[in-house]
Amino acid sequence: MSDLAFEHAPIGLAVLEKRIIRHCNRQFAATFGGQTSDFSDVPLARYYPSIEDYSRIGERALAAMRATGRYSDERIMKRSNGTLFWCRARGQSLTPDDPFQRGVWSFTDLSDERPLVELTHREREVAILTCRGLTSKEIGLELGLSYRTIEVYRARLLEKFQARKLAELVAKLSGMPL
Repeated sequence: MSDLAFEHAPIGLAVLEKRIIRHCNRQFAATFGGQTSDFSDVPLARYYPSIEDYSRIGERALAAMRATGRYSDERIMKRSNGTLFWCRARGQSLTPDDPFQRGVWSFTDLSDERPLVELTHREREVAILTCRGLTSKEIGLELGLSYRTIEVYRARLLEKFQARKLAELVAKLSGMPL
């Protein structure tokens, strides 16, 4: 019965070992573009926009999973055909002493709620941290930049997303109705 639930879940599910896809369900394959057999023993890194994103998000996820055993975020990911899309990822470690040894992850395509806008790597970082509610000063500290530089990035994001103020930008970035 549990195999049936896994295979037919309305959300993309994958069992990862050391960030390698060992098994995925039909919705995961549909989201990333292929058949379930296409993803067996494939590194998850293949579905990130860059190796830098893979490394950075991996470090953040590992730290959170060491503390709680869980991690979630919203990020840009890449389909098998190379197109980018917004994705909500959530993970649960099955091996608390070594969080990436084995875990179950869900991946939700957010394309309908959040269309992709071309962003630089730094703009994506600022957008993600802004959605987490961090101030410009807090984002600056995390990224090693001045808060004034963060304000410049936020101004660019406001323009790209045609938002008049920060609350409207966050609503658009998070896919909330305005």
